[in-house]
Amino acid sequence: MNRKPRLFPNAAAAWEVLAVFTRLGLTSFGGPTAHLGYFRNELVVRRGWVDDQTFSDLVALCQFLPGPASSEVAMALGMKRAGLVGGFFAWVGFTTPSVVAMIAFALLVGVAPPEGGPLGGAIHGLKIVAVAVVAQAVWGMARSLAPDRRRATIALAGAVIALLWQAPVVHVTIIAAAAFVGWRFLPCRQPDEKTDRQSPVGQRTGALALAVFFILLAGLPAARAVTDNPTIAVIDACFRTGALVFGGGHVVLPLLEAEVVSPGWLTQEQFLAGYGAAQALPGPLFTFAAYVGAARSSPPNGIAGGLLALVAIFLPAALLIVGALPFWEALRTRPGLRSALNGINASVVGILLAALYSPVITSTVLTPLDAAAALMAFLLLAIWELPPWVVVLATASAGAIYSR
Repeated sequence: MNRKPRLFPNAAAAWEVLAVFTRLGLTSFGGPTAHLGYFRNELVVRRGWVDDQTFSDLVALCQFLPGPASSEVAMALGMKRAGLVGGFFAWVGFTTPSVVAMIAFALLVGVAPPEGGPLGGAIHGLKIVAVAVVAQAVWGMARSLAPDRRRATIALAGAVIALLWQAPVVHVTIIAAAAFVGWRFLPCRQPDEKTDRQSPVGQRTGALALAVFFILLAGLPAARAVTDNPTIAVIDACFRTGALVFGGGHVVLPLLEAEVVSPGWLTQEQFLAGYGAAQALPGPLFTFAAYVGAARSSPPNGIAGGLLALVAIFLPAALLIVGALPFWEALRTRPGLRSALNGINASVVGILLAALYSPVITSTVLTPLDAAAALMAFLLLAIWELPPWVVVLATASAGAIYSR
């Protein structure tokens, strides 16, 4: 018998979500693809919050939606565990560490992020761990989601296309094509009976969230056009950026640059300094908005401006995931869509495989020593099954010691 969706969970589950995602926010280096690897290792493999099938279905859904995919997956996982409050706590935990650092950096603009020395070496070591985490996630997901020739072919074809066609819409295109191939050529495999099919929110709540999203998307530019209120200007600029970005956090750069540099909110030098700092931090790259809001030349700025910009850029993602999840949960068990999801899940493996090479490996593994360290981290994680925090600490320490 199905339980009614819970809007408010018990306190223990909510605090567990906050604690787990705060730790992930402190240690998840390497960008959105690496974040998914950390999520899978911690929440699927170690804690069993969801199974591989549900996790991959959520990744596929969030790849379709605009906004920061890894943050949307975090919110969805938090909601699955502890309702709407869990989704909020997952976002708070995952973003807070980098938000604190970005606002602090904005108040001290001109202090460049470290590129050398022990701290720079530790950061590089953390990025190397991300290579091993993504590789482990790809390997584990491939075994469960692309175990036969047809699905392995879809996965590898998706990886080839993602590597050769560098465009913001490439992931959505690959997933859409894989959905058609799966629907047409793959047999339907019903979800395991243990798969959690319960939506954490009802369809009325989902419909309301979608309505609010579209009202704000249309209404904020109109409100900005008839008023010179700087607060509305910040909310509009960040909300539209968060609502229109496909392809991950790095795509936010040109959109946000047009919104904040041209009007004179930040200089080009300030903008690039903040962007460089954001890439050296764990957690989602969209927290760069907190720096933008805090470093503005006029109010709202400082801590209040940073938090305002942060909420505005993440709000579209929150509304979309709350709006889409109840309908997704209702649809994903239907036979035709299940066949399509077989193809989609295989394509997600391919997308992650391509991302393992670029940008994860290409931006991190720069020397033979880096490659050796990444292989050693993979050995410790995948073969010896050491806790990720142990491998993270060891690799960061080794990077700091070697850079002296």
